[in-house]
Amino acid sequence: MESALYPIQNKYRFNTLMNGTWKFEADPNSVGLDGGWNKELPDPEEMPVPGTFAELTTKRDRKYYTGDFWYQKDFFIPSFLKEKDLYIRFGSVTHRAKVFINGQEVGQHEGGFLPFQVKISDYIQYDQANRITVLVNNELSEKAIPCGTEEILDNGQKLAQPYFDFFNYSGIMRNVWLLALPQNQIINFKLNYQLANNKAAITYNIEANNNAEFKVTLFDNQKEVARAISKNTGSLTIKNPHLWSLNDPYLYKIKIEMLEDEKTVDEYSDQIGIRTIKIVNDKILLNNHPIYLKGFGKHEDFNVLGKAVNESIIKRDYECMKWIGANCFRTSHYPYAEEWYQYADKYGFLIIDEVPAVGLNRSITNFLNVTNSNQSHFFASKTVPELKKVHEQEIKEMIDRDQRHPSVIAWSLFNEPESTTQESYDYFKDIFAFARKLDPQNRPYTGTLVMGSGPKVDKLHPLCDFICLNRYYGWYVAGGPEIVNAKKMLEDELDGWQNLKLNKPFIFTEFGADTLSSSHRLPDEMWSQEYQNEYYQMYFDVFKKYPFIYGELVWNFADFKTSEGIMRVGGNDKGIFTRDREPKDIAFTLKKRWQQLN
Repeated sequence: MESALYPIQNKYRFNTLMNGTWKFEADPNSVGLDGGWNKELPDPEEMPVPGTFAELTTKRDRKYYTGDFWYQKDFFIPSFLKEKDLYIRFGSVTHRAKVFINGQEVGQHEGGFLPFQVKISDYIQYDQANRITVLVNNELSEKAIPCGTEEILDNGQKLAQPYFDFFNYSGIMRNVWLLALPQNQIINFKLNYQLANNKAAITYNIEANNNAEFKVTLFDNQKEVARAISKNTGSLTIKNPHLWSLNDPYLYKIKIEMLEDEKTVDEYSDQIGIRTIKIVNDKILLNNHPIYLKGFGKHEDFNVLGKAVNESIIKRDYECMKWIGANCFRTSHYPYAEEWYQYADKYGFLIIDEVPAVGLNRSITNFLNVTNSNQSHFFASKTVPELKKVHEQEIKEMIDRDQRHPSVIAWSLFNEPESTTQESYDYFKDIFAFARKLDPQNRPYTGTLVMGSGPKVDKLHPLCDFICLNRYYGWYVAGGPEIVNAKKMLEDELDGWQNLKLNKPFIFTEFGADTLSSSHRLPDEMWSQEYQNEYYQMYFDVFKKYPFIYGELVWNFADFKTSEGIMRVGGNDKGIFTRDREPKDIAFTLKKRWQQLN
């Protein structure tokens, strides 16, 4: 089941991490279920959790392993937890999982980048060892997101063929918790803010597993400033609120208590930031003040770790983004681990939160298209109804999880799909209608448009509250000495968008050039640090001419791993920082620019 609340501990709630060394075994022929692997793995090795086998192996077939694989761990449940409901919570399992306790299936989950939990109370033995087993599958298809396919090599091995340009890391890559919760419990809560006359009205909607009353209290530095007692819905009002902003990311504490016969039976506390976000004409307003977005498309990616969560990496990335003068990033191309959002709330960063809807186009080189050529009629496939159900479920799980974070200012519902066909419009019209019902703050909704999805042919921009462009004029198209042509192509496209008079903000959510940190060339040549600087300067010169451009999120924050290919030297090298988070020359150019941009 969905698990929207991050684990906390208090008088009513207990948790402990189950990270560490687990047993692991690949199951290339999918014989494990029939063979009783859900009870005991026959020939396991050790594997760290969080972690990903692809970064830890020295063997090519293991790095690219595609199919079923298993994790297993023994754990102990003391009898003093008997009065609690017990769950195992996974920060994510990529891409799908079935969970067994002492050999019995207790739940499953589709989607590799969002949390879920399974109830285990009826399956465990107290005061003795228990065993959790997880069957994981990392295959790609057109029935789930992210999309892809697979081929069978001559040696019989399956090989994933992603329709996306990042490595298909998989496994248990985020934290695993044992949760002990009260039987009557708070499941989630949603908040909205309205500012008027130096007051903030905070409306809340609490989801629980019974029809209780709730006491909701707001604290400012441990001082109570508002309180309400109600059923599931209610409101708080505070005078002269201290608003959350980029330069002053101020956080209040909210405490929700579930009451039965006026006694507290469950409690959940969180930090919240009071702020508003909205689009007015071609501007993005934070607390009714315009903001220009400057920052990055990112990835969860690092040497040895792959996409495994690591708070030292999170801390380092925020320090680098703070140093360079950024204020925003997009969680390309999937919701990140929850800790990323907690840091953003405290550091004062803005997040465009993206569902894993990447690869909805039968190509991994759709960024090369500059004309109306991205018509694979992907959305005419028989698999689309099943895909849409998964897509909608993951949007719901993402919004349910992240909607309380003040740092999250928008929802991105797609990245570079087929977008010039009527079927694509029909599909995403339903997706946007579904998503718009879920967020009480009604944040802006958007998605990123691929090269070739220009003003004359794109079908999806009318659905978006602001327009996001991924453009590579000067790299994949008209690079090197042709960069003068690239500038003209970029200007021609922006002239076309300007002529539509959409009265919406435009954000460049991807633009960049692969750069080897060791390469210096005079005159500038592609792949050199000098060319990366020239490339970005060309874009910045163009941006000055178009006031509806209200943000620049360069691609990418750091070099990252991809599948192997003739255009990839160890991965995608468009990073402003290297994969180990050291700055390339362009970082100093961006630092100078962004510290001057308001």
